[in-house]
Amino acid sequence: MKELLLLGLLLAQTQPPKATPPALYDEKASGAQQIEKALIEAKKTKKNILLQFGANWCHWCHKLHKLCGEDKAIAAELKKNFVVVLIDVDKKHNEDINQRYGNPTQKGLPVIVVLDRDGKQLTTQDTGKLEEGDHHDPAKVLAFLKQWAPKK
Repeated sequence: MKELLLLGLLLAQTQPPKATPPALYDEKASGAQQIEKALIEAKKTKKNILLQFGANWCHWCHKLHKLCGEDKAIAAELKKNFVVVLIDVDKKHNEDINQRYGNPTQKGLPVIVVLDRDGKQLTTQDTGKLEEGDHHDPAKVLAFLKQWAPKK
């Protein structure tokens, strides 16, 4: 029995530690200030604002962020039509912003809120509806973005 315990300890010590994913969300940032800056940018560039509420521990938040960066069509659509703001809501951080937009985090994380360039809330999207199995479906994400892009 002692041999098995020692073997288990040795194996545990030789396993590489699991890499912690890089932080996506600024855990100290004021969501209100982030949105203020985004509104200025959106008015200048005639884009809508995409607020993504999430937390650094959220596996699905990391999956969505990765897809948005790696899928060329999604990345292009975001760049062309949206000012993207990642709002940290871990441990009730930015709770005032969550409440301002109707408590979208009750739908889980990540959750998206789209604003027009004047700050009017256009939609709230439970990103679970953009999933297919163990990932976000690129076609669903792209269709959502195209639907909520500013009308030119």
